[in-house]
Amino acid sequence: MDTDGSEDHDVTPSAPGAGQAEVHLPEHTPLPADSGFFPIWLKSLPGFIKKLQSELSMAPGSLAEELWWEANDPESNPEIIWDARVRVSEELCDEERAFLRQRRQKTRIALARYLNLKEQDIHEEDIPTIALCNSGGGLRALVAGAGSYLATKQDGLFDCVTYTAGVSGSCWLQALYYSTIAKQSHERLIQHLKNRLGTHITFPPAALALLSSAPTNKYLLSGVLEKKRGDPNADFGLVDIYGVLLAARLMVPKGDLAVNEQDLKVSNQRRYVDAGYHPLPIYSAVRHEVPLESKLAKAKDDEHQSLNEEAQRKAVEKAKQASWFQWFECTPYEFFCEELGAGIPTYALGRPFTSGNTEWRENGLALPELRLPLLMGIWGSAFCATLSHYWKEIRPLVQTLAGFRVSGLEAWIESQDEELGKVHPIDPATIANFAYNMEAQLPANIPQSMTNSKTLELMDAGMSNNLPLYPLLRPGRDVDVLVAFDVSADIKKENWIGVADGYAKQRGVKGWPVGAGWPTEDESIDQTKRGLDEAQSSSSAEASAKIENAKQAQLKDKSQKQNVSPIPGGRTTDLGYCTIWVGTTEERTSSADVPAIHSDSDWYLMPSPEEAGLTLIYFPLIQNPRVPSIDPQTSTPPFLSTWNFIYKPEEVDNCVALAKANFEEGKDQTRRAIRAVYERKKERRLAKEWAEKEERRRWKIRRGDMGRKGNGDHGDQFS
Repeated sequence: MDTDGSEDHDVTPSAPGAGQAEVHLPEHTPLPADSGFFPIWLKSLPGFIKKLQSELSMAPGSLAEELWWEANDPESNPEIIWDARVRVSEELCDEERAFLRQRRQKTRIALARYLNLKEQDIHEEDIPTIALCNSGGGLRALVAGAGSYLATKQDGLFDCVTYTAGVSGSCWLQALYYSTIAKQSHERLIQHLKNRLGTHITFPPAALALLSSAPTNKYLLSGVLEKKRGDPNADFGLVDIYGVLLAARLMVPKGDLAVNEQDLKVSNQRRYVDAGYHPLPIYSAVRHEVPLESKLAKAKDDEHQSLNEEAQRKAVEKAKQASWFQWFECTPYEFFCEELGAGIPTYALGRPFTSGNTEWRENGLALPELRLPLLMGIWGSAFCATLSHYWKEIRPLVQTLAGFRVSGLEAWIESQDEELGKVHPIDPATIANFAYNMEAQLPANIPQSMTNSKTLELMDAGMSNNLPLYPLLRPGRDVDVLVAFDVSADIKKENWIGVADGYAKQRGVKGWPVGAGWPTEDESIDQTKRGLDEAQSSSSAEASAKIENAKQAQLKDKSQKQNVSPIPGGRTTDLGYCTIWVGTTEERTSSADVPAIHSDSDWYLMPSPEEAGLTLIYFPLIQNPRVPSIDPQTSTPPFLSTWNFIYKPEEVDNCVALAKANFEEGKDQTRRAIRAVYERKKERRLAKEWAEKEERRRWKIRRGDMGRKGNGDHGDQFS
C-alpha cells in the first residue's frame, strides 16, 4: 500500500456553497409551559435542540463551519493528503507482520513468567500464538469482558496474548482499552465504567449537554459532519445517531473535559501496538447479502412476463442458498474482507474509492478517517438484526414472564426462521465501499452488489456469529490457542462455537475442533462414541476403553460443580466453567463431537503432536456460587439483559466479580493447556531439527564424506 504523503495537494478547504448538504435535526414541538405530565428535563429539550441546530447550520462562526475547516486541514488530519489503494491479497499486510515480530519478543518474556520457565530456554518457534476473544452482548459484554480480561491480566495470561477480537459490546471494550481514558489498564477501564454507566445513553439532558457544549461538541460531532458533507452517497441514519450517543457516554471521561481527539481514530491505536507492547485488537462487522430480488428478476422470461410457479420456486431456493454474511475486520492497520481478499489502510476508512484507487475531492484532498463514534454504532447495532435474531435475543426474557404462553409463538417463529432471517426492520449504517468498480480484480464468485454499489451496509457481527472466531482463523495469524469468553444470551441454545464448523470447512481451515460446543439433551452416547472412533481411535477396543474412561473421569470431575447435571448414558447437558477442545489436522468425515478435556484425567485424549490442531479454551458466563443471586442465563438481576443500558457501580462490580470468579475456576487448567501446547510445539521443532540433521548425515553418506579424515566425524585432534 502506498502511504506516501509527498504529493502536492491544494489544502484550502472549499467554503460551504450550493449543493453541499447541511446537517438538519427534526423540528421540535413546543411543550405546555406548565404541565405535570412531562418530566422536568423535557422542558429544556427544545432549547437544547435549537442550540444544536444552530451549531450545525454551517452559518458563519458556527461549530459546523469550524469542524469542516479542520476536516480539510492536513495538520489536524494528516491522512487527507495520504494516498491509499485497495490491496488485493490474502496475505497479512506488512504492518501486521512487523507487529508479529515485535510482539513475539514481548510474549517470550511473558510466557517465561507465566509457565515458570527460563527465558533463555524458550526457543522463538516454540512460543504459542494465543488469542483472546469476547462475545457480543451489549453492555453485559463490555462489563463482563473487562472483568474476564482483568482476570487474565492478573494471572499473567494477557501479556502472553498476540490478538484480541471483539463483536458488538466487546468492540467497545477494545476501543476503551486503547484510549487515553483507560491507558491500557483494565482497572482504570472498570472504574471508568462505574463512573459513566449510571446514566442511560439516550438520557437527553446528559447527551445534549455534551453535544452542545465545548469541548465535547467538537469531539463528538466531527465525524457526523465529515460523513454527511464529505460523502453524498452515505446516508446518515439511526445507527449513526446511536454511535454518537454511545461515544458521549463511553468515550468521554468523568468531568467531561479531558477528551482527547487521538482516541477517535482506530489507526491511532498503532502507537500502542507497533512496538509489540500490547495485543493487536480486531474489530468486526458484517454485511448481509440477500440476493432474492435479483434472482427473481433473472428468472423472468422478459419484463412483461410474470414468473411461473416453478421458476419462482427455483429462484427462491437459489436465493436461500446465496444468503450469507460477509465479515469485515478492522485493526489499527487495515480494514479487510477475507471473502473479497482485499482491504485498505485503516486511515482510509470512510473515503470513496473507484477501481481500487482513492477518489480525490475537487480540492485535491481525501476525507478524514471515519471516526470512532460512528464505528461504535456499527459494531453495536444489534437493533439492525433480522427478525429471527431479535427473537433469539429476547426469548430467554419472554420465557420468564409469568402467565405468558410461549410454546406456540416459538414454534411458529422457528417454522418461519428462514424468511425472518432476511428481514431487517431497521436499516444498517452505510460507509464508502472500497470495492466499488473492482469486479475485474476480485474473485469471480463474489456478488455483483459488492462492486456495483458505492456504499457498504454494515452491522453488528453478532448477526452472523456472536463469537469473533473467524478473523482469528485467518491464514497467516496461525493461532495456536484461542481463549473464548462467551456472555451471549441463551448460550446453550445458540452454539456459536459449532457455527464455526461450516466456516472451517468452507475455508479449508485445518486443526479446528469440529463438533465442539454445548452438547444437546437429545445427543446419545452412541453419537459420542462415533465421534471418538473417528477422531481418536485406531481400534474398537481402544475406542471403548477411551469412552468409558472419559465418561467416568468427566462425571467425577463435573459432579463437584453445581452447574453440571449428568443425564442417562453418561452425557451432560451443560459445560463447566472451563472446557477445552483440541482439534486435529487429520481430515474429519463427521461433525460428531471432538472429545472435551475437562480435567487432568482427560489429557490422554489430546491428539499426538503431529496431528494436534488448534486448542480452544471456552469460558461461558454462567452462574457461580461465589457470586450469589446472579444468573446471566435468566437475566437475573435484570441489569444483565442485553437491552439494558444502565449499570450502577455496584452492578458493575458484581458483573466483574462473576467474570473473574469463572476464570478463577479454570485458570490452572488453562495454564496446563498452554504448557501442553508449548511442549507440543517444542517437540515438533526438535523432531524437525532431528530429521533435517539426519537428512544431512545421509546426504554425506551418499557423497562418501562420512568417515573421511578431516571431513567426517572421526578425525583425530590434528584433523
